[in-house]
Amino acid sequence: MQSKIQPSESVFVISLLAVTGGFLESYSFVCRDQVFANCQTGNLVLFAMYLSSQEFFRALFYLIPILAFIAGILLTNRIRDRLSPNFLHWRQMTLVLEMILMFLVGLIPYGTYNIAATTLIAFACSIQVETFRKIKGTGCATTMCTGNLRSAVDFLYQFFVNRDTKNLTKSRYYFIIIGTFLLGAVLGSITTGIFGIPAVWFTLITLAAAFASMFRKA
Repeated sequence: MQSKIQPSESVFVISLLAVTGGFLESYSFVCRDQVFANCQTGNLVLFAMYLSSQEFFRALFYLIPILAFIAGILLTNRIRDRLSPNFLHWRQMTLVLEMILMFLVGLIPYGTYNIAATTLIAFACSIQVETFRKIKGTGCATTMCTGNLRSAVDFLYQFFVNRDTKNLTKSRYYFIIIGTFLLGAVLGSITTGIFGIPAVWFTLITLAAAFASMFRKA
């Protein structure tokens, strides 16, 4: 028996969150000291590089978002395990938390406090990536693209080999996520260039839309 598709797995919700993810990646790089707050691979590499060159303060700069990302994963699991579904689903609660965090990021001035902003972004992105892990029952990520790109090409190859249209559909889902992520990155770069620090508040629109759409069936 096929498992029920959750509203949080709809193409619309995941696309909105992918736009948010791309926006935050661009925003954190452009105006927050070129830190990749979404995906921690780059930060891990930079942390190791500065650590090896004994630039410990600079290494700490990249370690803090990594620790924030870990903390976000732990908190999300705690919310999922402790909150019972009432009017709001636990996933909607995480979106409310993410919106609060993004509002606070827009209040943090540029300069000395950039580390606080990137820490909050990393924390929020870890909550998002841990909460929203599927699109139409298939695993995905909304704050990074490497795994999605691999899956898109893999399912596309399976379609050409086996001619199973289900594989083509799954590949299309991944390409949609990648496309909306890139759209978010473009919007993030443009709006950050125009509005500066408060540009992050544009993510409140996509997050609020995702929140509202989860009241509907997938």
